[in-house]
Amino acid sequence: MSVFSSLDIGASGLTANRLWMDTISSNIANINTTRTAEGGPYKRQVVAFTPKGDSGGVRVSSISQYNGEPRLGYDPGHPDADTDGYVAMPDINIVIEMVNMVSATRAYEANVTVMSVAKSMFLKALEI
Repeated sequence: MSVFSSLDIGASGLTANRLWMDTISSNIANINTTRTAEGGPYKRQVVAFTPKGDSGGVRVSSISQYNGEPRLGYDPGHPDADTDGYVAMPDINIVIEMVNMVSATRAYEANVTVMSVAKSMFLKALEI
């Protein structure tokens, strides 16, 4: 383990959590998107983390689509409504997305703290 491994671990956490927050914000931005280029409503994106080798840290291993069924909402005037007047909406729960965003924010802040403490330790070591 090198002297700067704590900075590498903190930086990997910052990168992974920023990507997680980007994915959550994309889910929230598309909560009402009923038509995509692939056809059908927007599908919720989910981030998976894996350990980053023996040196520590974390990385995003994949961003996959959640395979939940779309929510059906009754809106006969909507251009994407079926013959019964139902519109297939993305299966995104705003409460779940907000809880995930708070978790990602707290994890990001924890990694910032790791890097700040490591920086303080390095500066104190230089004073010796």
